[in-house]
Amino acid sequence: MIETPSYADALRVLGCKEGRLVKVVGFAAAAARTGWALAGGGLLTMSLADLRADIVRYGEEVIRRMPELKGGVDRYTRTQRLAAAHAVIVVSAWFEALGEAKLPFTLEQLDRADKISHGVPTPERFARLVAGLLMERLPTPEPHVPFAETRQAVERAYLRMSEAMAEFVGGLSVWDELPVDDQLLLPRMLAEGPPPHALRIYDEDFRSLSLDSHEFGVRSLVTDRQTPGTGLSRVAWLLAELAPPRVGDRPMIHQARMAANALDRPLLAAGKLPEDVSLPLLGEGYLSPRCRVAELTRESDPSSMGWWQDQRLLPDAEAFLVGHLTSLRATQAPLLVLGEPGSGKSKLTEVLGARLARSEFLPIRVELPRVPPRAPVTEQIERAVAAVLEEEVEYADLVAAGGGAQPVILLDGFDELLQGGVNRYDYLGHVQEFQRREAALGRPVVVIVTSRTVVADRIRFPDGLLALQLQPFEDDQVRQWLDIWDHSNRALLARRDLKPLPAATALAQGEMARQPLLLLLLALYDAGGNALQRDHGPIGRARLYEALLRDFTERETATPRRVVIDSELVLLGTVALSMLARGSQVITEDALARDLPALCEGGDDEPDEPAPPVDWARRATDRFFFIRRNGYSFLHSTFGEFLTAWLTVYALRDLDRRRRLAGDEPLALAQSVDDDLLYAVTSFSCLAERGPTIGFILELLDEVPAAVRARCVTHLAGLLRRSLHERRRRCFTGFRPVRHPVTRRLAAYSANLALLIVAAAQEPVPVSHILGGPDPLDRWASFSHLWKGQLGQEGWTGLVNALSAHRVAGLEEVILGGTEGTAMGDVIVAAATGHAPRNRRLLDLLMLAVGEGRSLHFRDRVALLRELVETAAVRSPAVHRALGAMWRADGADHEALRALLHTVLADPTERVATWEQLVRAGVPEEELWQIRQGTD
Repeated sequence: MIETPSYADALRVLGCKEGRLVKVVGFAAAAARTGWALAGGGLLTMSLADLRADIVRYGEEVIRRMPELKGGVDRYTRTQRLAAAHAVIVVSAWFEALGEAKLPFTLEQLDRADKISHGVPTPERFARLVAGLLMERLPTPEPHVPFAETRQAVERAYLRMSEAMAEFVGGLSVWDELPVDDQLLLPRMLAEGPPPHALRIYDEDFRSLSLDSHEFGVRSLVTDRQTPGTGLSRVAWLLAELAPPRVGDRPMIHQARMAANALDRPLLAAGKLPEDVSLPLLGEGYLSPRCRVAELTRESDPSSMGWWQDQRLLPDAEAFLVGHLTSLRATQAPLLVLGEPGSGKSKLTEVLGARLARSEFLPIRVELPRVPPRAPVTEQIERAVAAVLEEEVEYADLVAAGGGAQPVILLDGFDELLQGGVNRYDYLGHVQEFQRREAALGRPVVVIVTSRTVVADRIRFPDGLLALQLQPFEDDQVRQWLDIWDHSNRALLARRDLKPLPAATALAQGEMARQPLLLLLLALYDAGGNALQRDHGPIGRARLYEALLRDFTERETATPRRVVIDSELVLLGTVALSMLARGSQVITEDALARDLPALCEGGDDEPDEPAPPVDWARRATDRFFFIRRNGYSFLHSTFGEFLTAWLTVYALRDLDRRRRLAGDEPLALAQSVDDDLLYAVTSFSCLAERGPTIGFILELLDEVPAAVRARCVTHLAGLLRRSLHERRRRCFTGFRPVRHPVTRRLAAYSANLALLIVAAAQEPVPVSHILGGPDPLDRWASFSHLWKGQLGQEGWTGLVNALSAHRVAGLEEVILGGTEGTAMGDVIVAAATGHAPRNRRLLDLLMLAVGEGRSLHFRDRVALLRELVETAAVRSPAVHRALGAMWRADGADHEALRALLHTVLADPTERVATWEQLVRAGVPEEELWQIRQGTD
């Protein structure tokens, strides 16, 4: 939870000069630390009636002085003062209602109570009351919370204050003087009297604050559904209402602001654009998103689209962003923006940064793939600033030069850190610690982080983390964006007797038209010859990407020859493969100069004839698909994922072509299948490290004839059986984007062969059919051990999520593919459920990870244990230790664990040993006794 102000905090923030109020609050705080006597309780002269009068009077003063309190201060101080003013009106409304409530006593009667009441000094009781009324944290309006819910939280605070009052009265001598009926009814009188009246007073005071302070008005706007705007234009005028645009910045800050102002750039920062289309500008072509919002906890599942369907839909995302930037939460925890690939996460940071560039905020955008992934947050920011200013600047100096402008750090592409082989699952915790450290130094900072939704299950969520999930376009947004496209391209397309893409045609593509990037690509594809308008049928994402790449390549090479276009796609695929092998979305010219000729020209390390010099980096990247900024990257990461998939399928088809051309000649049969290209493409990284790559492979293989796929399955199975054997001679040995040990490359190659077998078969495949020979499960277990030990966390996690597998009950068989497997865990089950010593270590490591939790949710850990305990009948000390660790975990679901404990205790022959192991692991023995009663 975030830290909201108490009434005592509000007095400090607002610089209260009401001496008696400050004194009584100080007394209550000191009494809480040292006791009433040492706090000076005997000298306290303020009464409850005086306290009420001062609090009500100060509340009226704060409302009257609100314009003065807001003026002449920086952004964060104004945020603090607004939150403090809200805390003041909450408390003053209750005290005002308390004085007007019909109670069986007056406040003056309470003030005349004996000095010692029921054995406790009255000043001590008064200190407790003041602490309960003035020192508890109070609700504060937040942009993602409707005002009705904030009002309910205020009402709960009033009920708590009334309970504190009832407890105070119950300890005074006045209580003994009340009739029995009044004693019984007093708690109800206090609960039903002051709170409703206080809420009516609070509503009036809040309305007054909203009229004087646009920040509160923005919070009420969030509940109103708005027509989609462009370029976050409402953010600009809402910010302008809060404070006038800044002028006269120092040169360093002016340069940083100019770098953020990207509204006049094309919607895509592409390289060489096609000549016959015009991309809308970012300021007019970016549609404001619709979002869902949730505060994440340990039990949240933001990687699941189904989970998001139950979260609150934000009617006005722009008002939310402004409200968040001006809230206390913004400087206490980062805002996490999640979305599918192409949903507009990066564009959101670009447009928001541009809108903030002329405001009282200082936007600093950090592209995480372009900064050192393991570096501290401060260093990452400084690297990004250095790239803009072309000089090294310390973060503290930059903030000081901002002259009170509040920094807003936009960290774009967190998923690239998670998927790049760097273990940064706790990165958001480091971001929050950076915010706390900066706030303590008097430099409060807002941080917004973007990431793909799919990797959210590998993120540790710090307290108070708020998340936005960008929603797909609705029909009206698709139509609105295509109207913008129409305006930009109608005249250009008319020169070729073509028309812009109609909304009806785009909407017929279903989900393809509902992601901003894919909608743009559909429009570009149709602009080539109105193909979508002619065909009217749905087009898959892989087919769209390939058609676009081929179309642009054909225009640039001025030839329709397939072999020429394929060679260009191989070139682009090699760039993507080099990035994947390095675990980065950015690649340098030097790396391209080494990698591209090694794979695209083939051959060995030392070619027989020197080739003419070629500028490989320029040849590959001087086109629409690339962005150049401190290296080269694809226009969007999904281009790289598609091209990796395309190159893999190309190598697979090349394998089939070579084998088919060899025919059944005797010497051809004696030779091994030429898998050199496939080995070069698939032996550096597990393809499942990037989830979309497997999806693209499946789509591309759908276009391959069934007979070819069947032959490929046969070829791949043979390669998998021999994949760990030595090959003395290979081509493409000069292609080494990274230097991996032989075991790492063999692990990646064999794992990818298994993935490709299942993808090409398009039906469940038994392991015995793939590996053949005696003891196929032992061989499968050996492969699994190799993969677990060599692929690294990203490769292994991707593999077990992509390669569904399940064990056939009663048979020594594992089935790959199909829908029965549960992805996470089943591959491990298939490898680790034997009782041979070689399987035990993998099982122990797995159970250690399950017991500690790491990146798995509790319910997933329970499901994995259930699979092992109930389905695979695994019994081992490691399982018992995992059960104990999970039982002791915070928020453990003991009911789910009792069912598993019931299963492991069911066998009477092993019950004693199991019982002892579970008790040592931390399961309470009394729980085991209860479970045993149900077992016997």
